[in-house]
Amino acid sequence: MAKRVFIGATGQNCGKTTMSVSLMHLARQKYERVGFIKPIGPKIELYQDLTIDMDAILMAKTFGLEEDIRLMNPVSLHKSFTRDYLNGKLDCHALKKNIIESFAVLDEKYDFLIIEGAGHCGVGSVIGLSNACVARSLNAPVIIVTDSGIGSAIDAVHLNLALYEKEDADVRMVIVNKLRADKRESVLGFLRKGFPGRNIQVSGGFNYSPILANPTLSHIGKLLNLPLHGDPDGRSRILHHIQLGAASSQRVADGLEDSTLMVLTSSRDELIVTLSSLYHIPAYQEKIAGLAIAGHVPVSEITQQILDDSNIPYIRVHDSTANVFTTLLEDVSKITAEDREKISWITTNAENEIDFEAIDALL
Repeated sequence: MAKRVFIGATGQNCGKTTMSVSLMHLARQKYERVGFIKPIGPKIELYQDLTIDMDAILMAKTFGLEEDIRLMNPVSLHKSFTRDYLNGKLDCHALKKNIIESFAVLDEKYDFLIIEGAGHCGVGSVIGLSNACVARSLNAPVIIVTDSGIGSAIDAVHLNLALYEKEDADVRMVIVNKLRADKRESVLGFLRKGFPGRNIQVSGGFNYSPILANPTLSHIGKLLNLPLHGDPDGRSRILHHIQLGAASSQRVADGLEDSTLMVLTSSRDELIVTLSSLYHIPAYQEKIAGLAIAGHVPVSEITQQILDDSNIPYIRVHDSTANVFTTLLEDVSKITAEDREKISWITTNAENEIDFEAIDALL
């Protein structure tokens, strides 16, 4: 039987998947066989002939677990899943059986098993399988990941604890992510006072980093459901800024910041040519990560040739510049297996910022 841990969160975008990647990396330094399962998968993608949660795909590709992929996400929530369940087409007991059977196979195979929940503890309640219910069913100690803060973090954890305690799930630790480095110890000190009467440890996760918060070009392509042209090596490049190319070419060039995705309209031939030409200069290549060329007007033939010859990464979007810019600004980036720079950062910094021995000792 594997040592196991259930990774929950107080909500979306707290860094739960980042923590799963970190634990996988750290656990593999101590245990010979480390596995992963995401019982409920709300964000699915097509992988070979399967529909699998994107986090299960991430872990399989990153850590060479492809042979387990059919077991790593036993319940994937397709578009009409909730309606089908409420209409009686799906059965909670059958779904729970799928989870337990998949888990049992992995439990026999591995020494250490990471179980990743989906969002806050109540996610899955609509089909009778909340995170709290799943954690209890798999007899897995729970770690809750939360955003930094003091009052807000304590409130969010208590809200989630109510359901975990109702299901008799065993919450043993709270990990706080996105900490400010200069306030890390102070915030953790206050949070350790926030759960009196409960045997819950509080530990620090990652300090806030724009590397994790910002999207990659590959992510932008997936978000817009469009191909990325130009240099394929630019796919995993992290975008630190998204700018709108509305000013003159000179002012746009002068205002470029580090690793910028420039959103511009397809009729701005002179700006497309300027940025494509600047991309050949190393100093500007550091600033220009790529282009999102919006608009319904075709790019002129000579401009298109210059664009392609420059090898600058770009995405052609047949929508208004305003819509594209707004979509990019409102998006929240999620880690994928193609985000090599992010994964490398996570695994490197996990060794300094995540106390795996304290986590392991709790299980």
